Amino acid sequence: MELIEINQEKCIKCGICIDECPTRVLVMGADGPVAGQPQNCNECGHCVAICPREAIDNQKAPFVNQPTLKEFPVLNEKTAQQFLRSRRSIRCYKNTAVPRDTLLKLVEIARFAPTASNRQGVSYLIIEDKEILKKVTETTIEWMEAEVLKDAPSHWSFPIHIRAYRKNGLDNILHDAPHLILAMASNDLSNGRENTIFSLAYLELFATSLGLGSCWAGLIEMCVFAKYGPLLELFKIPNGKVITGAVMLGYPKYKFKRLVDRNPLDVTWL
Repeated sequence: MELIEINQEKCIKCGICIDECPTRVLVMGADGPVAGQPQNCNECGHCVAICPREAIDNQKAPFVNQPTLKEFPVLNEKTAQQFLRSRRSIRCYKNTAVPRDTLLKLVEIARFAPTASNRQGVSYLIIEDKEILKKVTETTIEWMEAEVLKDAPSHWSFPIHIRAYRKNGLDNILHDAPHLILAMASNDLSNGRENTIFSLAYLELFATSLGLGSCWAGLIEMCVFAKYGPLLELFKIPNGKVITGAVMLGYPKYKFKRLVDRNPLDVTWL
């Protein structure tokens, strides 16, 4: 099939699909929209999703893969506001593994996050092996210990985490979370980190609807981005890929009772 197929009986030549096309692939022809520059299609699917008559199909974003949206917005303002404000960084977890099908639901929704030019390109590594997680914490601590010995100042928190781990057996790296989810992208994907941030934000928000809690594993990210070999070796990342983000995850040990405040809004108008 051609990139674009139009149902002539349904198409009313309204031009909405043309207006919505971000890469200006579509132009209006004598019989309806046509792909003037099909090579520029970025597979976003807007043309198919926006058509009020279900008259257009796109080979790269097929109509058959687009469920009908019966209501928009799905959440009202009050519900959405409370939902977004209720999300908390969780650092106390139950010693309970999350079923694999639930973990798959998380990464499944994460892949729908927006990405630059719809390049997507984010994949995931889910760690559930407790022994590997323990090694991740130990290895990160070892990296911190090496960092504090350098002439250049290390992060102010490193001595605190080292002392907590070595003297008191406290895991301030992963907080004994039963799972660690790593995002990965091709090492030549220019927006891999940005795409990952959106992706893991989706994952974190959706996690709350499944009764889960999460927290960005910032210390793991610092160690990874410093290219610390012993930690990277634990993850066995495929050739051509790099780690672009990390989130710890599990069932929260406690429930928050209130919505936490933030700094006052700071906004400027031009």
